Amino acid sequence: MQNLSELTRRLISAQVEFVLVGGFAAVAHGVTLVTRDVDICCRFSEPNLLRIQAAVADLHPVHRSRPDLPLQLTPAQCAGLKNLYLKTDLGVVDCLGEVLGVGDFDAVRQNSVEVELPAGNCRIIDIETLIRAKEAMNRDHDRITVKQLQEIIRQRMAG
Repeated sequence: MQNLSELTRRLISAQVEFVLVGGFAAVAHGVTLVTRDVDICCRFSEPNLLRIQAAVADLHPVHRSRPDLPLQLTPAQCAGLKNLYLKTDLGVVDCLGEVLGVGDFDAVRQNSVEVELPAGNCRIIDIETLIRAKEAMNRDHDRITVKQLQEIIRQRMAG
């Protein structure tokens, strides 16, 4: 069962230091495309990674590339991680240390806004920076997302 809002709520409740990026952020800005995962850019510190682990602990988290490997972070693993790709009972969470076209967590956080989502207050990458990130990724669905985001900006400026 996929429940991306519940995954996001859990991250918020666990006080994970993160910014929502990717498709779910685009949806929060008004894009109508469907997304199948939660992409976050987060601080890759041991305490923050352990908060992520605690937030999803009861959801049978596994490493997406190694489903036979449950999520059981050690201090040594935390020190070496740059990204963390998880599959849980509620869906996929991609934890990124940096965003292409933007930079590391601090750069992403500087280019984010706080919004109220059904899951709670959350930082999401701002619309202009999300466009820059999607353009840097340059996949088919990213180009579609960019067009919708640009249209949303045009409508806001006209309205």
